[in-house]
Amino acid sequence: MTVAQTKLWNKIRNFEIDDISSSFTFTDRIARENGWSLEYSLRAVLEYKKFLFLIVISDFPQTPSDQIDQVWHLHLLYTKSYWIDFCQNTIQKSIHHGPTKGVEEKSLFKEQYLKTLEFYESIFSKQPPKDIWVDVDTRFKEIHFTRVNRHKNWIIPKLLLKK
Repeated sequence: MTVAQTKLWNKIRNFEIDDISSSFTFTDRIARENGWSLEYSLRAVLEYKKFLFLIVISDFPQTPSDQIDQVWHLHLLYTKSYWIDFCQNTIQKSIHHGPTKGVEEKSLFKEQYLKTLEFYESIFSKQPPKDIWVDVDTRFKEIHFTRVNRHKNWIIPKLLLKK
């Protein structure tokens, strides 16, 4: 990293996404909504910050893992935190999240995801954690999600049948 990039990374890393005066913080909510442990959620938030840093310093599009995308989606709902505190006051840049246009972009996003993983490794001098940044095939195979009320429904994993 350059000196300027290091300074920016420190600003992003130190950005407080949790409202410490709240009894139900951002990290609590991301954990609950995804069935993640608090420790995993804290790690996912850190990886989200790394992803945003990569967006800011790169001159090519970045594609997040699904876990990071979940953090990003939730952060976008915290509009003041995202748009004012983070984009305007921390990085002085607007980062927009554009939805996919559909299956015709699948190969584009696969290519971008691979480039993001390579860029991550070149910037942070280590491989991204595999439990948050899954391999490209898994990332784009496991995409059929449905919002489920777990108070009204049971969730039972499908059994994998061997061929």
